[in-house]
Order: sequence, then C-alpha cells, then structure tokens
Amino acid sequence: MESIAFDLRQTKRTPLSPAHVAAIQAVGQTRTYKAGEFLARPGDPMDHFVWVEAGEVEVVDLTTGERRVPSTLGPGQFMGEIGFLAGGRWTLPMRAAQDTTTTEVDRPTMLRLMAEIPEMSDIIIGVFAARRRRQLEDGDGAIRLIGVDESPAVRRVASFAARNRIACVTYPLDSPEARAALHVCGVTESQPAVIFGVDEIITDPTPAKLANRLGLDIQLDPEDAFEVLIVGGGPAGVAAGVYAGAEGLRALVSEDLAIGGQAGTSSRIENYMGFPTGISGADLVWRGEVQAMKFGTRFAIPLRATGIERGEDGTFCVRFDDGQSVCARAVVVATGVEYRRLPLPRLEEFEGAGVYYAATELEARWCRGTQAVIVGGGNSAGQAAMYLSRNADHVHVVVRGPSLAASMSRYLTQRLEADPRITVHYRSEVEDLQGADRLERLTIVNRADGSRQRIDSRALFIMVGAAPNTAWLDGLVELDAKGFIKTGQDCGLSDSPYATSCPGVFAVGDVRAGSVKRVASAVGEGSVVISHVYRHVRPGEA
Repeated sequence: MESIAFDLRQTKRTPLSPAHVAAIQAVGQTRTYKAGEFLARPGDPMDHFVWVEAGEVEVVDLTTGERRVPSTLGPGQFMGEIGFLAGGRWTLPMRAAQDTTTTEVDRPTMLRLMAEIPEMSDIIIGVFAARRRRQLEDGDGAIRLIGVDESPAVRRVASFAARNRIACVTYPLDSPEARAALHVCGVTESQPAVIFGVDEIITDPTPAKLANRLGLDIQLDPEDAFEVLIVGGGPAGVAAGVYAGAEGLRALVSEDLAIGGQAGTSSRIENYMGFPTGISGADLVWRGEVQAMKFGTRFAIPLRATGIERGEDGTFCVRFDDGQSVCARAVVVATGVEYRRLPLPRLEEFEGAGVYYAATELEARWCRGTQAVIVGGGNSAGQAAMYLSRNADHVHVVVRGPSLAASMSRYLTQRLEADPRITVHYRSEVEDLQGADRLERLTIVNRADGSRQRIDSRALFIMVGAAPNTAWLDGLVELDAKGFIKTGQDCGLSDSPYATSCPGVFAVGDVRAGSVKRVASAVGEGSVVISHVYRHVRPGEA
C-alpha cells in the first residue's frame, strides 16, 4: 500500500483496470452535476463512492469561492479519502468545475465489492491513504484551530486531532488568518476557537464534539450485537481488529482517546521488526487501523467503557461514558495502562498548560525556547527525550532508581547518556510546580543527598508507572493485587493463555497480568487471541 501514493496533484488517472471500472458501473447509479454544484460539503456523510465519468471536480475555498488546490479530478478518477472506510464525513468542499457525470455506489455495496475484488481494494485504499497523508503534511483540512497556545480547550482538541491523524489548520490568535476566519463566523473580537468548515464554530470545544462532527463516534444500536467487542485501540486492540476482520468476525474496536493508545505517543520505535530506521507509534498503529477497516472492522472514538454486564444467554453488554451501550458475544480487553499522576500540588491545574502525558509533534512545539523535563525511566520516556531534544534548549530525564538498566532498552540508555543535550537525574523526583496560568518552573530533588535544582521549564512530561484500566470490569473477571487481569494458568485455565476467569472475556497486551510490556508483544497477543475468540463465538466451525 505504501508504494501507491496518488492524490489530486500526483496523477490524472488512477490505475483501476477496465474490469474494475465495469464492476463499479454495474452496481452504481449515474448522476449529473451542473457547473458550480457541490458534490460534497464539510460535514456531509461520506456514504457514497464517487467515480468521475466525465467533467471535472475541484476542491474550493468556501470563503472566497476560488479553487483551493491547482489540480482537479477528471474522468477516470474517484473522490474520497480514508474516512470512507469508517463511514466518516467529508472535510473538504468538492464542486463541479464544469458539467460533470459520475457513477456513485452506496458505501455498503462498495465495501462488499472491494472485499470481493482485493486488487481493486488495494488500489483504492492506497489512494485514500495517500490523500490523508498529504492532508496531514500540508496541514490542509476543514478544521481551523485558533489560539492553541492560549486555550487549554483548543489544545485538547488539537492533541486529539493530531493523535487521530485528523488534518487541521492552526492559526495564532493574533494572526490575520485567525481574524479573517472569525470574521466569517460573525465574531469581531479575537478569541480562541475551533471552526469547522467555513463558518461553524464548535462552541465549548471538546474532542467528543469534534469526533461527532467528523462521524468518528458512530451511533451504536444496543440491539445490534457484534460477535466481538475489542475495548482499547492500542497495538493489541488494533491487531485484534485486523485479525477479527480477516476471519470474517463482526467486530468493533472502541477507544477512549486516540487509536494507538500509549504506544501512539511514542515518537520513534526502533526495535519493532521490519522498521530498521524506526517508525512512530502513531504511524504504526494507523497502518493497522487502515488494515482492520479494509476487512470490515469498525472503530468508535472517543468512547470510554464504564461498565459491563453478562446476560443469561452469555452475551456481554458494555456501557460507555456517553450513555451508549453495545452487546457482543465475546469481549477482548485491550485497555492497556495509563501513566500514573504524580502527587504534586497544582498538577491538575497545569495539565495541558505545561504538563503533558504524550510527546508528539504537537507537544514538541511547546518545547522550543525552554527546557523540557521528563519523569520516567521506560522506553517511552527515552524515546521522548531523544525526540524532544531536537526542539528544547535541554532535556532533563528524572528517574527514581539508580540506573535505567531494569526499565529501558540498552540502545536507548546508551544514547541518552552520550547525548550532551540530555541530562539524566538518578534517584531524583520532581518536588513542586510553579507558574501563573501555565507551568513556568519546577524543582528537582535528589533523594540520595537532598540537593535541589530549580529549572525554568514550560514543559513537563509524565511517563511513569502503569495503572491498568480495569475498574470498568465491575468484578466480572479476576484481577491480581495490582489490578491487572489474570489469564490462562493464573486462572486455572489451560485452553487459552488469554482467557479470563469469565468465559467469553479475553485479555491481551499491557492490561494482562504477566504480559511483556512491549509493542511487538502486544501486537502478537492481539493477533493470536482472535483464534480463541473464534472458537468461542463459532464453536461449530473451529
């Protein structure tokens, strides 16, 4: 899929064969559009595959009415991007530049056709993925974020968008572009805002509201039972989604923040087989998400599981924080772990305003011109230190132990200790946080000798500890003393190393007691568990 990199500016024709086109035409409906008529507007459901038979389609700027990019779509090309697989919404306005004729196929029919013709599916998905990558690289999209530096609410939306690979345009609060965008919406004073499309301000912006506008938070029907519900969208959950779809199981993956989980915050993973030069956690898991969607697995974000019940027929019903619920014959728990919150005064006050739990490109921009402090001694902390050192004046890594040998891969430890831009503080802790409306400085205390060091810093990254996300299970499965899920022989079971004490509930990845806390291990467990799920939900076929 990576070898196909087409978008509006890279080709005048897509490599679909005449047989592929004939298959599309056989199940599609012909439509005509007059010049100037819109085929799609931001927020419209992406519920049809659109093949251009004749004419020309352009992307336009709704504020000026002018063509937004120089190239257009003509005969032999198709509209859309990767959101089509998930049933998302359009983010760019598409208009007929001249009288245009299309063949349009409703989404369910097109997905079935793509499943039947994998060669055609690979080409379409390759083009879709390339378009999304191009949008992200260009910062092009219908979403405009104004005042990210000034508003914690806008920052949360920006972080959600970045981690879920949603293209946004960011404007400084006092920029001419920000004033112009606000003016179109009828706002005369400069203020932080999230603008969707051309003139729709998302009031009191939250990730959930943005997800709703983009169609990411699919409406769940409690009567519509899935064969398997995968709770958690990290490497283990996404891998389970890929294999569940490949095996023909009706699967749903739910995630409370961003596909990728904790691994999605890793800027560079170098010890994952097949990527000798490294890959970001977000990129790795996004590729898996696209694969899973290709096989029919559905994703829903942001949805946080809050409870679970088991019916008399053995079906499980999981409740979510937005009031929705979904039923499934089996549940795979892949909720991973969360970084622990440090017992520091004013911590909550500075979260999102100098205190962060991820080190992505978005957070890295706030390290320019300041020192960055990272609390933690695991691989995620080491990868963050190397990544942030490109932007920060200096990086301080704070660890409680006397060395990094027990918690960090040797290759990372060697790099940190050899890099003059990074200082590792052993046997140390962050003692306090100071600042007005955002973090400005903090104190590192050495517990061995009692010495203290005051550091001017606007960026503290907390990557320490591992608290399993298991409270929502309501005692349905057996946990160990630390809250991790017992599986396999720990529960007296020999038929599956991922089965829990409750038949039909499985656990994989970091949330499972005794698991190896590595991305590759999580991917492996998520892949293998589906064979056990299959035997449970389709015992007569196994």
